[in-house]
Amino acid sequence: MNTRLIASLAAALLGAAPVTAAAQGAAAPVRIRLGTLVPQGTSYHRILQTMGESWRTATNGRVQTTVYAGTMGSEGELVRRLRLGQLQAATLSGVGMKELEPGIGAVQSVPMLFRSLAELEFVMARLEPELNRRLYERGFVVLFWADAGWVRFFSRTAATRPDEFRRMKLFITAGETEEFDIMRSAGYQPVALEWTDALTSLQTGMIDALETIPFYALAGQFYTVAGHMLELNWAPLIGATVVSRRTWESLPEDTRTALREAAVASGREFKARALAEAEESVAAMRQRGLTVHPVTPAVEQEWRTVAETFYPRIRGTMAPADMFDQVQRLLAEYRARPPAR
Repeated sequence: MNTRLIASLAAALLGAAPVTAAAQGAAAPVRIRLGTLVPQGTSYHRILQTMGESWRTATNGRVQTTVYAGTMGSEGELVRRLRLGQLQAATLSGVGMKELEPGIGAVQSVPMLFRSLAELEFVMARLEPELNRRLYERGFVVLFWADAGWVRFFSRTAATRPDEFRRMKLFITAGETEEFDIMRSAGYQPVALEWTDALTSLQTGMIDALETIPFYALAGQFYTVAGHMLELNWAPLIGATVVSRRTWESLPEDTRTALREAAVASGREFKARALAEAEESVAAMRQRGLTVHPVTPAVEQEWRTVAETFYPRIRGTMAPADMFDQVQRLLAEYRARPPAR
Protein backbone atom coordinates (compact mmCIF):
# COMPACT_ATOMS: atom_id res chain seq x y z
CA MET A 1 0.00 0.00 0.00
CA ASN A 2 1.50 3.35 -1.02
CA THR A 3 2.09 6.27 1.33
CA ARG A 4 -0.56 8.51 -0.24
CA LEU A 5 -3.26 5.86 0.18
CA ILE A 6 -2.29 5.25 3.83
CA ALA A 7 -2.49 8.96 4.55
CA SER A 8 -5.90 9.23 2.90
CA LEU A 9 -7.30 6.31 4.90
CA ALA A 10 -5.88 7.70 8.16
CA ALA A 11 -7.41 11.10 7.49
CA ALA A 12 -10.76 9.51 6.76
CA LEU A 13 -10.69 7.45 9.93
CA LEU A 14 -9.66 10.39 12.11
CA GLY A 15 -12.36 12.54 10.62
CA ALA A 16 -15.01 9.91 11.15
CA ALA A 17 -14.07 9.02 14.73
CA PRO A 18 -15.54 12.11 16.47
CA VAL A 19 -18.81 11.70 14.55
CA THR A 20 -19.09 8.05 15.55
CA ALA A 21 -18.32 8.80 19.21
CA ALA A 22 -20.83 11.62 19.24
CA ALA A 23 -23.46 9.40 17.72
CA GLN A 24 -22.79 6.71 20.27
CA GLY A 25 -22.85 9.27 23.12
CA ALA A 26 -26.19 10.62 21.96
CA ALA A 27 -27.70 7.13 21.87
CA ALA A 28 -26.34 5.89 25.19
CA PRO A 29 -28.51 6.64 28.25
CA VAL A 30 -27.09 8.56 31.17
CA ARG A 31 -26.94 6.19 34.12
CA ILE A 32 -27.25 7.75 37.56
CA ARG A 33 -26.36 5.59 40.54
CA LEU A 34 -27.87 7.11 43.68
CA GLY A 35 -26.74 5.91 47.10
CA THR A 36 -28.50 6.44 50.42
CA LEU A 37 -28.55 5.07 53.94
CA VAL A 38 -32.36 4.86 54.07
CA PRO A 39 -33.42 1.21 54.43
CA GLN A 40 -34.86 -0.68 51.49
CA GLY A 41 -38.61 -0.91 51.26
CA THR A 42 -39.29 2.17 53.39
CA SER A 43 -41.41 5.08 52.23
CA TYR A 44 -38.30 7.21 51.69
CA HIS A 45 -36.80 4.50 49.50
CA ARG A 46 -40.00 4.33 47.48
CA ILE A 47 -40.01 8.13 47.03
CA LEU A 48 -36.50 7.96 45.57
CA GLN A 49 -37.47 5.08 43.30
CA THR A 50 -40.48 7.06 42.08
CA MET A 51 -38.22 10.04 41.41
CA GLY A 52 -35.93 7.84 39.33
CA GLU A 53 -38.87 6.50 37.38
CA SER A 54 -40.09 10.06 36.79
CA TRP A 55 -36.65 10.94 35.42
CA ARG A 56 -36.77 7.98 33.05
CA THR A 57 -40.26 8.85 31.82
CA ALA A 58 -39.59 12.58 31.44
CA THR A 59 -36.47 11.91 29.33
CA ASN A 60 -37.86 9.03 27.28
CA GLY A 61 -35.33 6.70 28.85
CA ARG A 62 -32.30 8.95 28.29
CA VAL A 63 -31.73 9.09 32.07
CA GLN A 64 -31.83 5.81 33.97
CA THR A 65 -31.49 5.73 37.75
CA THR A 66 -30.59 2.94 40.15
CA VAL A 67 -31.17 3.57 43.86
CA TYR A 68 -28.83 1.74 46.23
CA ALA A 69 -30.59 1.86 49.61
CA GLY A 70 -28.66 0.83 52.69
CA THR A 71 -26.24 -1.35 50.73
CA MET A 72 -23.11 0.77 50.33
CA GLY A 73 -21.90 1.26 53.87
CA SER A 74 -21.82 4.41 55.96
CA GLU A 75 -22.58 7.92 54.80
CA GLY A 76 -18.84 8.56 54.83
CA GLU A 77 -18.48 5.73 52.32
CA LEU A 78 -21.30 7.18 50.20
CA VAL A 79 -19.49 10.53 50.13
CA ARG A 80 -16.24 8.82 49.15
CA ARG A 81 -17.95 6.96 46.30
CA LEU A 82 -19.64 10.17 45.19
CA ARG A 83 -16.31 11.97 45.00
CA LEU A 84 -14.71 9.09 43.09
CA GLY A 85 -17.55 9.00 40.57
CA GLN A 86 -18.70 5.51 41.60
CA LEU A 87 -21.98 7.20 42.52
CA GLN A 88 -23.43 10.13 40.60
CA ALA A 89 -25.96 11.15 43.26
CA ALA A 90 -26.77 10.58 46.92
CA THR A 91 -29.46 11.27 49.50
CA LEU A 92 -27.61 12.14 52.69
CA SER A 93 -28.48 13.24 56.20
CA GLY A 94 -26.90 16.35 57.68
CA VAL A 95 -24.03 14.17 58.94
CA GLY A 96 -23.06 13.16 55.42
CA MET A 97 -23.78 16.59 53.99
CA LYS A 98 -21.32 18.14 56.44
CA GLU A 99 -18.56 16.16 54.71
CA LEU A 100 -19.48 17.88 51.46
CA GLU A 101 -19.97 21.34 53.01
CA PRO A 102 -19.04 22.00 56.67
CA GLY A 103 -21.42 24.98 56.88
CA ILE A 104 -24.31 22.56 57.27
CA GLY A 105 -22.99 21.82 60.75
CA ALA A 106 -24.37 25.21 61.88
CA VAL A 107 -27.85 23.71 61.54
CA GLN A 108 -27.28 19.99 62.08
CA SER A 109 -24.61 19.88 64.79
CA VAL A 110 -25.96 22.31 67.39
CA PRO A 111 -28.22 20.51 69.92
CA MET A 112 -31.30 22.20 71.36
CA LEU A 113 -30.82 25.05 68.89
CA PHE A 114 -34.32 24.97 67.44
CA ARG A 115 -37.45 25.16 69.54
CA SER A 116 -39.77 24.23 66.69
CA LEU A 117 -39.68 22.93 63.13
CA ALA A 118 -41.09 26.32 62.08
CA GLU A 119 -37.83 27.89 63.25
CA LEU A 120 -35.88 25.35 61.20
CA GLU A 121 -37.96 26.09 58.12
CA PHE A 122 -37.40 29.85 58.52
CA VAL A 123 -33.64 29.46 58.91
CA MET A 124 -33.20 26.94 56.08
CA ALA A 125 -35.22 29.04 53.64
CA ARG A 126 -32.65 31.81 54.10
CA LEU A 127 -29.56 29.59 54.25
CA GLU A 128 -30.26 27.34 51.29
CA PRO A 129 -29.07 29.74 48.55
CA GLU A 130 -25.69 30.15 50.28
CA LEU A 131 -25.37 26.44 51.05
CA ASN A 132 -26.32 25.58 47.46
CA ARG A 133 -23.68 27.98 46.16
CA ARG A 134 -20.97 26.53 48.38
CA LEU A 135 -21.88 22.98 47.39
CA TYR A 136 -21.86 23.92 43.70
CA GLU A 137 -18.35 25.30 44.08
CA ARG A 138 -17.34 21.98 45.65
CA GLY A 139 -18.75 20.06 42.68
CA PHE A 140 -22.30 19.19 43.73
CA VAL A 141 -25.78 20.35 42.76
CA VAL A 142 -28.56 20.23 45.36
CA LEU A 143 -31.81 18.83 44.00
CA PHE A 144 -33.80 19.23 47.20
CA TRP A 145 -33.47 19.76 50.95
CA ALA A 146 -35.70 18.05 53.49
CA ASP A 147 -35.90 17.22 57.17
CA ALA A 148 -37.00 14.03 58.90
CA GLY A 149 -38.24 15.40 62.21
CA TRP A 150 -36.65 15.34 65.65
CA VAL A 151 -33.74 13.23 66.83
CA ARG A 152 -34.56 11.47 70.12
CA PHE A 153 -32.52 9.47 72.65
CA PHE A 154 -33.05 5.70 72.81
CA SER A 155 -31.53 3.82 75.74
CA ARG A 156 -31.32 0.32 77.16
CA THR A 157 -32.46 1.51 80.61
CA ALA A 158 -34.86 4.28 81.64
CA ALA A 159 -33.30 7.74 81.73
CA THR A 160 -34.58 11.30 81.43
CA ARG A 161 -31.94 13.67 82.84
CA PRO A 162 -28.50 14.59 81.45
CA ASP A 163 -26.66 13.13 84.45
CA GLU A 164 -28.32 9.76 83.93
CA PHE A 165 -26.96 9.60 80.39
CA ARG A 166 -23.46 10.38 81.65
CA ARG A 167 -23.45 6.90 83.18
CA MET A 168 -24.13 5.34 79.77
CA LYS A 169 -21.93 4.55 76.80
CA LEU A 170 -23.29 6.77 74.00
CA PHE A 171 -23.10 6.05 70.29
CA ILE A 172 -21.25 8.69 68.25
CA THR A 173 -20.97 8.42 64.47
CA ALA A 174 -17.47 7.35 63.48
CA GLY A 175 -15.47 10.28 62.16
CA GLU A 176 -17.24 12.88 64.30
CA THR A 177 -14.05 13.59 66.24
CA GLU A 178 -15.07 17.05 67.43
CA GLU A 179 -18.38 15.77 68.81
CA PHE A 180 -16.55 12.88 70.46
CA ASP A 181 -14.14 15.25 72.21
CA ILE A 182 -16.89 17.66 73.28
CA MET A 183 -19.03 14.91 74.75
CA ARG A 184 -16.11 13.35 76.59
CA SER A 185 -15.00 16.68 78.02
CA ALA A 186 -18.56 17.16 79.35
CA GLY A 187 -18.38 13.90 81.30
CA TYR A 188 -20.15 11.61 78.84
CA GLN A 189 -18.84 8.28 77.54
CA PRO A 190 -18.93 8.45 73.72
CA VAL A 191 -18.19 5.37 71.60
CA ALA A 192 -17.41 6.00 67.92
CA LEU A 193 -19.07 3.47 65.60
CA GLU A 194 -20.64 3.13 62.18
CA TRP A 195 -24.43 2.96 62.02
CA THR A 196 -24.15 -0.50 60.48
CA ASP A 197 -22.72 -1.66 63.82
CA ALA A 198 -25.24 0.11 66.07
CA LEU A 199 -27.69 -2.74 66.66
CA THR A 200 -24.99 -5.33 67.37
CA SER A 201 -23.26 -2.87 69.70
CA LEU A 202 -26.49 -2.38 71.65
CA GLN A 203 -27.01 -6.12 71.88
CA THR A 204 -23.49 -6.76 73.17
CA GLY A 205 -23.47 -3.83 75.59
CA MET A 206 -20.75 -1.96 73.75
CA ILE A 207 -23.15 1.01 73.84
CA ASP A 208 -26.14 1.76 76.05
CA ALA A 209 -27.83 4.58 74.16
CA LEU A 210 -27.97 6.37 70.84
CA GLU A 211 -29.71 9.35 69.29
CA THR A 212 -31.71 8.99 66.09
CA ILE A 213 -35.11 9.70 64.60
CA PRO A 214 -37.95 7.29 65.54
CA PHE A 215 -38.29 6.17 61.92
CA TYR A 216 -34.71 4.89 61.87
CA ALA A 217 -34.99 3.38 65.36
CA LEU A 218 -37.89 1.30 64.03
CA ALA A 219 -36.32 0.44 60.68
CA GLY A 220 -33.00 -0.45 62.30
CA GLN A 221 -34.69 -2.42 65.12
CA PHE A 222 -32.72 -0.43 67.73
CA TYR A 223 -35.78 -0.19 69.97
CA THR A 224 -35.75 -3.97 70.47
CA VAL A 225 -32.72 -3.49 72.72
CA ALA A 226 -32.89 0.22 73.54
CA GLY A 227 -36.48 0.04 74.72
CA HIS A 228 -36.71 3.51 76.28
CA MET A 229 -37.19 6.73 74.29
CA LEU A 230 -36.75 10.19 75.77
CA GLU A 231 -39.29 12.54 74.21
CA LEU A 232 -36.78 15.38 73.93
CA ASN A 233 -36.39 17.45 70.75
CA TRP A 234 -32.60 17.18 70.73
CA ALA A 235 -32.13 18.33 67.12
CA PRO A 236 -33.93 18.10 63.79
CA LEU A 237 -32.41 15.75 61.24
CA ILE A 238 -31.92 17.59 57.97
CA GLY A 239 -30.75 16.12 54.68
CA ALA A 240 -30.54 16.65 50.95
CA THR A 241 -30.31 14.87 47.64
CA VAL A 242 -27.33 15.95 45.56
CA VAL A 243 -25.94 15.06 42.16
CA SER A 244 -22.38 15.55 40.98
CA ARG A 245 -21.91 18.79 39.08
CA ARG A 246 -20.08 16.94 36.30
CA THR A 247 -23.02 14.61 35.71
CA TRP A 248 -25.55 17.43 36.00
CA GLU A 249 -23.83 19.72 33.53
CA SER A 250 -23.39 16.92 31.01
CA LEU A 251 -27.18 16.92 30.57
CA PRO A 252 -29.04 19.26 28.20
CA GLU A 253 -30.83 22.21 29.77
CA ASP A 254 -34.32 20.85 29.10
CA THR A 255 -33.36 17.52 30.69
CA ARG A 256 -32.04 19.28 33.79
CA THR A 257 -35.30 21.21 34.09
CA ALA A 258 -37.37 18.02 33.95
CA LEU A 259 -35.14 16.27 36.49
CA ARG A 260 -35.21 19.19 38.91
CA GLU A 261 -39.01 19.43 38.76
CA ALA A 262 -39.35 15.74 39.64
CA ALA A 263 -36.75 16.07 42.40
CA VAL A 264 -38.48 19.08 43.97
CA ALA A 265 -41.75 17.13 44.02
CA SER A 266 -39.92 14.27 45.78
CA GLY A 267 -38.52 16.72 48.31
CA ARG A 268 -42.02 17.95 49.13
CA GLU A 269 -43.12 14.36 49.64
CA PHE A 270 -40.13 13.69 51.92
CA LYS A 271 -41.12 16.62 54.14
CA ALA A 272 -44.79 15.70 54.11
CA ARG A 273 -43.96 12.16 55.26
CA ALA A 274 -41.55 13.22 58.02
CA LEU A 275 -43.99 14.05 60.83
CA ALA A 276 -46.33 11.22 59.90
CA GLU A 277 -43.42 8.76 59.86
CA ALA A 278 -42.30 9.90 63.32
CA GLU A 279 -45.75 9.47 64.84
CA GLU A 280 -46.39 6.17 63.09
CA SER A 281 -42.98 4.82 64.09
CA VAL A 282 -43.43 5.70 67.75
CA ALA A 283 -46.90 4.16 67.76
CA ALA A 284 -45.58 0.97 66.17
CA MET A 285 -42.71 0.72 68.66
CA ARG A 286 -45.05 1.37 71.61
CA GLN A 287 -47.17 -1.58 70.53
CA ARG A 288 -44.02 -3.72 70.57
CA GLY A 289 -42.88 -2.65 74.02
CA LEU A 290 -41.15 0.72 73.70
CA THR A 291 -41.48 2.94 76.80
CA VAL A 292 -41.73 6.65 76.02
CA HIS A 293 -40.57 9.07 78.71
CA PRO A 294 -42.10 12.58 78.48
CA VAL A 295 -39.94 15.58 79.32
CA THR A 296 -41.10 18.14 81.87
CA PRO A 297 -40.24 21.83 81.37
CA ALA A 298 -37.70 21.59 84.19
CA VAL A 299 -35.93 18.60 82.64
CA GLU A 300 -36.01 20.24 79.22
CA GLN A 301 -34.27 23.26 80.73
CA GLU A 302 -31.61 20.99 82.22
CA TRP A 303 -30.87 19.63 78.77
CA ARG A 304 -30.88 23.10 77.22
CA THR A 305 -28.38 24.33 79.81
CA VAL A 306 -26.08 21.39 79.08
CA ALA A 307 -26.42 21.82 75.29
CA GLU A 308 -25.62 25.52 75.43
CA THR A 309 -22.36 24.82 77.25
CA PHE A 310 -21.28 23.01 74.07
CA TYR A 311 -21.85 26.02 71.80
CA PRO A 312 -18.50 27.80 72.29
CA ARG A 313 -16.70 24.61 71.32
CA ILE A 314 -19.04 23.81 68.43
CA ARG A 315 -18.53 27.26 66.91
CA GLY A 316 -15.46 27.07 64.71
CA THR A 317 -15.12 23.28 64.87
CA MET A 318 -18.32 21.35 64.17
CA ALA A 319 -19.79 24.49 62.60
CA PRO A 320 -17.86 27.26 60.81
CA ALA A 321 -17.98 30.45 62.87
CA ASP A 322 -19.55 32.57 60.12
CA MET A 323 -22.42 30.13 59.54
CA PHE A 324 -22.90 29.56 63.26
CA ASP A 325 -23.28 33.32 63.78
CA GLN A 326 -25.60 33.69 60.81
CA VAL A 327 -27.94 30.99 62.17
CA GLN A 328 -27.98 32.72 65.56
CA ARG A 329 -28.93 36.01 63.88
CA LEU A 330 -31.70 34.38 61.89
CA LEU A 331 -33.12 32.73 65.01
CA ALA A 332 -33.05 36.05 66.85
CA GLU A 333 -34.87 37.64 63.92
CA TYR A 334 -37.53 34.92 63.91
CA ARG A 335 -38.08 35.07 67.65
CA ALA A 336 -38.36 38.87 67.61
CA ARG A 337 -41.29 38.79 65.20
CA PRO A 338 -44.75 39.42 66.63
CA PRO A 339 -46.72 36.21 67.14
CA ALA A 340 -49.04 35.18 64.33
CA ARG A 341 -52.69 35.94 64.92
